[in-house]
Amino acid sequence: MRNTSLLSRTIVTAAACLFSLGAGAQEPIKVGVLHSLSGTMAISETTLKDTVLMMVEAQNEKGGVLGRPLEAVVVDPASDWPLFAERTRQLLAQDEVDVIFGAWTSVSRKAMLPVLEELNGLLFYPVQYEGEESSKNIFYTGAAPNQQAIPAVDYLMNDLGIERWVLAGTDYVYPRTTNRILEAYLKDQGVADSDIMINYTPFSHSDWQSIVADISRFGSAGKATAVVSTINGDANVPFYRELGNQGISSLDIPVIAFSVGEEELSGIDSRPLVGHMAAWNYFQSVDTPANDAFIAQWHEFIGDTSRVTNDPMEATYIGFNMWVRAVEKAGTTDVDAVEQAMIGIETPNLSGGMAVMNKNHHLSKPVLIGEIQSDGQFQVVSETDELVPGDAWSDFLPGSRDLMSDWTAPVRCGNFNTVTETCSGQSN
Repeated sequence: MRNTSLLSRTIVTAAACLFSLGAGAQEPIKVGVLHSLSGTMAISETTLKDTVLMMVEAQNEKGGVLGRPLEAVVVDPASDWPLFAERTRQLLAQDEVDVIFGAWTSVSRKAMLPVLEELNGLLFYPVQYEGEESSKNIFYTGAAPNQQAIPAVDYLMNDLGIERWVLAGTDYVYPRTTNRILEAYLKDQGVADSDIMINYTPFSHSDWQSIVADISRFGSAGKATAVVSTINGDANVPFYRELGNQGISSLDIPVIAFSVGEEELSGIDSRPLVGHMAAWNYFQSVDTPANDAFIAQWHEFIGDTSRVTNDPMEATYIGFNMWVRAVEKAGTTDVDAVEQAMIGIETPNLSGGMAVMNKNHHLSKPVLIGEIQSDGQFQVVSETDELVPGDAWSDFLPGSRDLMSDWTAPVRCGNFNTVTETCSGQSN
């Protein structure tokens, strides 16, 4: 564990102890925080660790939960996917946490999943993902493909007239599954195979010269071309830099990203990226009183007014507030009771509406398309009129279109086949 996470853990634990002394020495409710503070994903995940600590501190100032203080237990899985499973087991079996907020990549979440189900732990997962999953032990507060990837393609196709498509991603489960969905969707829309280019690169990939040259050649066929990017982590920095090096602007080949937000842009000169886009459910630039208050709270907590907010932070904020309400509703931190209490809970989002937790453990959320500005912020250019309910199973994949997730009685199944009326996976 890095010194920064140890210091954070010490500070929050000490605060919980002081709370306990003032509240009749109540046993703390332990909140696991499982985010990479080192390695390739630290660029994105460290901020989410800090977000959870901020929420824990604020909740303790309100009196904790059920009259008990919250104690954050921070561990660093170091962008090492098998280590996510080990640290999950540590948090549940050794530290005996009541809930976990954590993970970014789908490969890390999938490493955690069997441990969560074995030990009946509870995870709030705050990042967009590929769908094709619904577990009793996970609440997915980030976007499903129908809340990000599909609307992004619709915007490029209908508003910008894009005809050729580069699906560029990091080589792991989220980009590969998302691109399978997008490829099927594009073909359903009449796009030819020859107008789809798919490319994958490893985590932390840094040499983009030949790949960007290939993208440039692909885009020179006389048809409007765009890149749909599922590139993750610190590989984004050299990717966008190489676009600038080769003179590819958003007017030539626009890029719309699903894993690039304000935090990633804060570390680079964003001026050459102006006009490129991202699809999220929240941007810092959203002008609402709730967002203004959240940004002010973040700046005060982190002690730096230059620090930005982003979509996974809002998803963490929503998930944490929902968990608090569910615990209070259930009157206990028991996982099974909290899981059922979560369904149907509503809490304010930061865009001026209400987030709703649905029966499939996915949120209803607005979908926003934003253009990168020179200051690293996003100007919203498209927003859905209504909240979009997250769909755990894609309508565009043959093995998924007949599946549904419903964790309420009498179904209580994450992958219920509506044709055969059978549950083929986890149920309870």
